[in-house]
Amino acid sequence: MARVMRSMIHRLLIPQASLSLVPVGYSVVFFLLSTLIVAFLCLPIIGLFTSITTEHLYAAFRSPHLSYGLALSLFTSIISIGIIVLLGTPLAYMLARSSFRGKQLLEVLVDLPMVIPPSVAGIGLILAFGRKGLIGSWLAEHGIVISFTVVAVIFAQVFIAAPFYIRSAKEGFKHDGKEMEAMARSLGASWWRSFYRVSLPLARPYLISGMLTSWARALGEFGATIMFAGNFLGKTETLPLAIYSAMNEDLGVAIVLANLLLVMSLLLMATVRLLAVERR
Repeated sequence: MARVMRSMIHRLLIPQASLSLVPVGYSVVFFLLSTLIVAFLCLPIIGLFTSITTEHLYAAFRSPHLSYGLALSLFTSIISIGIIVLLGTPLAYMLARSSFRGKQLLEVLVDLPMVIPPSVAGIGLILAFGRKGLIGSWLAEHGIVISFTVVAVIFAQVFIAAPFYIRSAKEGFKHDGKEMEAMARSLGASWWRSFYRVSLPLARPYLISGMLTSWARALGEFGATIMFAGNFLGKTETLPLAIYSAMNEDLGVAIVLANLLLVMSLLLMATVRLLAVERR
């Protein structure tokens, strides 16, 4: 009888505890603090959307920064995402499914571009692939120059954006498909067939989410690009660099370009959030 009473009391108390999450006083304080940070984050975006005018649009459509910057950003970022997916998927799978000495160090190195300043990344790319870099000097001797070319733009985007895809793909391979892949192997399927027909489809939401996040990061890359590829109109000037150039020429054009890049980023991140909801 006592056990039954304790069970009934437990059932009655749990819902009540879940409803009273935070005392009223703390709720007010938390709400005010949350409002401050939300306002701080949203006001610059609102400022961008509300500052655009018809004159700004006309000026932007006549500006070469829009056509060249947008075309180059789309061209280079799509190539960058292809490279990231091709090279990053095997690495993500290995990090998710394998245990080996130095794995944690490798994971730190892979995540490092997410936290280092873009200017540091730019200097590192110059010292690695520039004319006098570790590999760039050998390439230059054979007539291959990477720095201050479109290839340098792609290198910068891949370096900065790859960790976002690899991290998301690693989570997909870690949580989904391991048991089913082993079952497929036990039924006679080859490793490649079980990987292609089982693991990849199950991890697809994570892979797509990582691709979109990585693409958004590549589209917005600025610091490493301007240092390693330079800022040359029609050659290496991506959309973020076009905004920087337009700031010195026509603020209205810069506002339009900034809004364009903002809308592209919002669409990509909204898609990522929808995929996250589907995963749940």
